[in-house]
Amino acid sequence: MIFKRYFSTSGLLVGTFFFALSMTPSLLPRTDFYQGLVSGLSMAAGYGIGVLFIWLYTYFQMPQPKQKTQKKLQITAAVISILTAVIFLWRANGWQNSIRELMQMEETASGQPLIIGAIALMVFLAVIMIARAIRWTFRFVTRKIELILPQRVSMVIGLIISFFLFWSIVDGVLFSSILHTADSTYEQVDSLIEPEVEKPDDPMKVGSLASLLSWEDMGRTGRSFLFRTPSAEEIQSFTNQPVMEPIRVYVGMHTAESVEERAALALQEMIRVNAFEREILVIITPTGTGWVDPASISTLEFLHRGNVASIAAQYSYLPSPLSLMFRDEYGVEMAQGLFNEVYNYWKSLPADTRPRLYLHGLSLGALNSDRSFDLFDIIDDPFHGALWVGPPFRKTTWRTTTDRRNPGSPAWLPEFRDGSVVRFANQNGGLHNAEAEWGSFRIAYLQYASDPITFFEPRSFSRAPAWMNEPRGPDVSEQLRWFPVVTMVQLAVDMLLGTEPTGYGHEYAAEHYFDSWYALTEPEGWSREELEELRRYFEESNR
Repeated sequence: MIFKRYFSTSGLLVGTFFFALSMTPSLLPRTDFYQGLVSGLSMAAGYGIGVLFIWLYTYFQMPQPKQKTQKKLQITAAVISILTAVIFLWRANGWQNSIRELMQMEETASGQPLIIGAIALMVFLAVIMIARAIRWTFRFVTRKIELILPQRVSMVIGLIISFFLFWSIVDGVLFSSILHTADSTYEQVDSLIEPEVEKPDDPMKVGSLASLLSWEDMGRTGRSFLFRTPSAEEIQSFTNQPVMEPIRVYVGMHTAESVEERAALALQEMIRVNAFEREILVIITPTGTGWVDPASISTLEFLHRGNVASIAAQYSYLPSPLSLMFRDEYGVEMAQGLFNEVYNYWKSLPADTRPRLYLHGLSLGALNSDRSFDLFDIIDDPFHGALWVGPPFRKTTWRTTTDRRNPGSPAWLPEFRDGSVVRFANQNGGLHNAEAEWGSFRIAYLQYASDPITFFEPRSFSRAPAWMNEPRGPDVSEQLRWFPVVTMVQLAVDMLLGTEPTGYGHEYAAEHYFDSWYALTEPEGWSREELEELRRYFEESNR
């Protein structure tokens, strides 16, 4: 009786059913802790739906079953729900191992049902407590307003005030505090100087004493990006043709106060080190933390024998998933400022001697890179193309081209019109699959079907995403099924907390960058044997 007093029977029944469904596989394998988190959130969502259903049923004065019949129905439903939960818990490890096998990961011997259940219960109770606090606030406000207004008007106003109050607390206090704490923590990590990352002595290198950009102000990610520039000797070992050392420029958050100042310093440094005299110039928009995947640029540098210059500017310390979910406007201003400075100077150079200009971004960097320019501003003198990797689901251009893909092409590897402008690739290629020749302005997307940052979809709350249709991507489990609400929760946790090996999910492999840059920029002078050897080198670098 006490249990029934504090919890809704229908809510618990639906919640338990959602708990069971949450054990099924999604895009990425889950640890016991993350499985408990997914199951607890799913159970809370199911509980809320069950409570809402009974409230509506009562509100519309539908006939109630007799007490004896009601007890039998409750017992039957409880037995079915408990058996379902136990069966699904028992099968959970097999489902997770099916994903691990698909991703060539080591299988786990068995899951820990008690750990999963305990974590799920704690998460469920925490959500219920928050929901009841909102309900108490609603009732309190409504009672006060009823003293001067009619009951139904009071209920509407009470609901609005309660929602606004809690949203203000969550968005204005909780989220802001979390983001501020995370930003400060990652900023401290970024300020650390590793002893093995030495300051350059060459005055023509970025970060040297002669440089306009301070080595200390670049941050940890910036210093690492510059330090890992391949040498001419490394590139020479793969070719008999002349090579040179690539140019890399990086602007950290502490370089200057304003975006305009940082962008202007970046351009001045690029001019100082002769970046505009190279064959290829790449504007890189980093991830949320300022990190640039080493393989994303080194593959291009090797393909063009070092005749490449690249520029990246940090705009945040937060990891991309956090920025994407709560503050996706992070980085737009910096990306736009840097693009405008570089593009306007590049545009002023003679067309026959200036470098080919490309944009590149991974994850949140792909989103902000896309937002860095207005098509109408560059249409009279466009840059040459872009390679956007792991594009987030909020990316407008990606969403538009995917939704308007040619009939018959899958959502996880679309074909857009005749392929003369936009093309998609995954781990099996795809940039060469088009009816028409690739034009002078090229956009390439590299994405894995198992990437939750790309294929998370808020609408999966109520309908199955298109990428779940047959045929599925090569790295998506055939056992993945869509369930209302539950699938969205699974994908959200995959996006924020997922872990996966290189070549799956959001961990992009060097050889796939290699294939994409080769198709996009078409470097000349390589024999088939040399290309195969170079690709093997990058493939082995993942191990």
